[in-house]
Amino acid sequence: MFCVCVFLQEARCGYVIILMALYWCTECMPLAVTALMPVVLFPMMGIMKAGPVSMEYLKDSNMLFIGGLLVAIAVEHWNLHKRIALGVLLLVGVRPSLLMMGFMIVSSFLSMWISNTATTAMMLPIAHAVLQQLKATEHDIINEKQVKWTSKTFLNITPTCTGGFQMCLLFPENGDVINFASWFGFAFPNMVLMLVFSWLWLQFMYLGFNLKQSFGCGMKSDRDKEAYAVMKTEYRKLGSMRFAEGAVLTIFILLVILWFTREPGFIDGWATVLFNKEGEFVSDGTVAILMSMLFFVVPSQLPRFGGYGQTEEGKVKNALPTLLNWRVVNERMPWNIIILLGGGFALAAGSERSGLSKWLGESLAPLQQIPAFAISLLLCLLVATFTECSSNTATTTLFLPILASMATAINLHPLYVMLPCTVAASLAFMLPVATPPNAIAFSFGNLKVIDMVKSGFMLNIIGILTVNLGINTWGYAMFDMANFPVWANSTSQP
Repeated sequence: MFCVCVFLQEARCGYVIILMALYWCTECMPLAVTALMPVVLFPMMGIMKAGPVSMEYLKDSNMLFIGGLLVAIAVEHWNLHKRIALGVLLLVGVRPSLLMMGFMIVSSFLSMWISNTATTAMMLPIAHAVLQQLKATEHDIINEKQVKWTSKTFLNITPTCTGGFQMCLLFPENGDVINFASWFGFAFPNMVLMLVFSWLWLQFMYLGFNLKQSFGCGMKSDRDKEAYAVMKTEYRKLGSMRFAEGAVLTIFILLVILWFTREPGFIDGWATVLFNKEGEFVSDGTVAILMSMLFFVVPSQLPRFGGYGQTEEGKVKNALPTLLNWRVVNERMPWNIIILLGGGFALAAGSERSGLSKWLGESLAPLQQIPAFAISLLLCLLVATFTECSSNTATTTLFLPILASMATAINLHPLYVMLPCTVAASLAFMLPVATPPNAIAFSFGNLKVIDMVKSGFMLNIIGILTVNLGINTWGYAMFDMANFPVWANSTSQP
């Protein structure tokens, strides 16, 4: 009787996961609404009590995500990202290959801190203006292939700053194995490698390897001068850097420094020395919320002496507006993504409590006979294929709890498959519907679906190979993959 009850628990949880997967794939309801289903179904099916399920929706990882989004909103609100983008593009030059490289570098850097959708929405109009000027001044020289290439660049090269990092935190007592510094240490080299190989692929596919023509050996043509003039004009429209931009940049830099030095790993960080001697009191989420609160305190204009006080109604006279206010945040904050992340944590907790995770892991135990690198490679291919028809956040929400249980069952470090599959979920380069940036690029009208498929397929392969190279080299040592049994014994699932 007990075995039947346990099996029913596993089947009920499996039913919820399958139902949510179907809803996420078909989008018959908004993704965030589907993510709320565990709040209703888990208590009604006896899988988890309502209180613990609800608590999964606002964990420390979500606080980290909210803090990061507030920083991104502040950067976008004061146009700091556009100043950075145009400044870099003016620096690298306007010859075809250099310009493509510049756009790729800027897009990659910006999407580390703001969403890939916002990055694409900002960069494509700049690219479109440059291309239109090139076409107008020298249309008889520039062939159609060269006119299109920049849009393809943005479509295919935008590493995402989304929920994948947070979705790797399914093991809460992991000794802070995954934090900002360790994630950056693993992901940044991957990004650089993918950027280089992707640039080479796009260069070969659309521009060829004529070094004189592509890199500009010799005098600049009228076309290059016109393209440079377009970007210079856009940069001048921004004017000189305002106090608000400088304040946002200062807070942003300080946040990154605090993230890196909180717990760097090779030495004790400031949080360990000051707060975390007896436990993990201060996390990356704590730092993110602390620094993002400054946007609601620091004024957007340089304060001046005199002229301040209170009016007869008791209000502050000449009060300066702060860098952010709640109206701006409420309009731009993607609350749906936060709920979606919470739904993923709820699914992970329900799978563990019901025993479904253990059952799935034991069912996949025969995979232990396959080499670990092959398992990682095959799972990345599966996730990269699935994410072409589903959002990357929904894909990681669905797959990662299952992958964690499978890895534990076959005595494989969970991060060995979770990390590469998290990155693979962002490799959605082939279809317009795969991700919002693809749809934005496709809407400009210079691309056909076959263009995206031809360039995007190879970019997917490049991404899968580079991330698996990373997890088998520097990532293997960084996360101590060989020491899984000790790590697992100190880890308790929610």
